[in-house]
Amino acid sequence: MLKAEGIKKSYGNLAILKGVDFAVSQGEIVSIVGASGAGKSTLLHILGTLDRPDAGSVILQDTEVNKLNGNALSAFRNRNIGFVFQFHHLLPEFTALENICIPAFIAGTAKKQAEARAHQLLDFFGLGARAGHKPSALSGGEQQRVAIARALINDPGIVLADEPSGNLDSANAKALHHLFFKLRDDFNQTFIIVTHNEDLAKMSDRVVTMKDGMIVSS
Repeated sequence: MLKAEGIKKSYGNLAILKGVDFAVSQGEIVSIVGASGAGKSTLLHILGTLDRPDAGSVILQDTEVNKLNGNALSAFRNRNIGFVFQFHHLLPEFTALENICIPAFIAGTAKKQAEARAHQLLDFFGLGARAGHKPSALSGGEQQRVAIARALINDPGIVLADEPSGNLDSANAKALHHLFFKLRDDFNQTFIIVTHNEDLAKMSDRVVTMKDGMIVSS
């Protein structure tokens, strides 16, 4: 469902990605591992259209995303890609329900429909009673589950996660890892996960190892 070919990216004279080929199938969970500075997050950002490659192409669900610009690119990203980061990036002034609804509102979904979907996700994640709580009243694990629900609100084809358990204790990290696989098993959700967590990597369908801007094993 996603295919990247010949991805190159430099910042000034520093080459970060040196011709990366990468693909993922529907319902697959792929972990990208490697030392800091290997290019993992840069690749993830390019796959998610948050950054552009200097060379190469990214095709997601038959759309060559490099050729999209401006509002068309933003709309495509909003509809088709979910993001989960190490730091939850929840807006502190909004409740869990409101945070989850934001991407749906951006997509033009009616308030009643968006909130109904958000409540479904909150219930799925065991957070139905926390809908009206702001992030400061939620635990770290609860905040991360709200962030994942936000990533899923528009039913994206793929979810990209950058160190999603990096800010969690071991118990919450383990619960989060099992949650990814439940989402895959229940909804055929596709995940690409950049991680330093060896346990999460071992659970994945496939582990891609990067070194010095290249994929060295898969």
